[in-house]
Amino acid sequence: MFTLVAVAAMFFVGAVVFTVFAALKFAFKLVLLPLKLIFIPIIAIALLVKLIVLVAVGAVVAAVLIPIAIILCLVALPFLIAAAAA
Repeated sequence: MFTLVAVAAMFFVGAVVFTVFAALKFAFKLVLLPLKLIFIPIIAIALLVKLIVLVAVGAVVAAVLIPIAIILCLVALPFLIAAAAA
């Protein structure tokens, strides 16, 4: 009989602990919601700026590499003509 009471008490304590943790989780979620709502636009702006910087860097790299590729083609053109004539 004592064992049954002990098992019932253990289940009761487990249910109370589970309920307390669930309540704390909900309370933290409720308390942190305003902070989340404040920081979401800031994070969105930071990600947008990051994307703009990456696109700008890509455009600069393309603007540098395209003229270099054109010059390399102009330098290699006489050798290609000579190789085709031989």
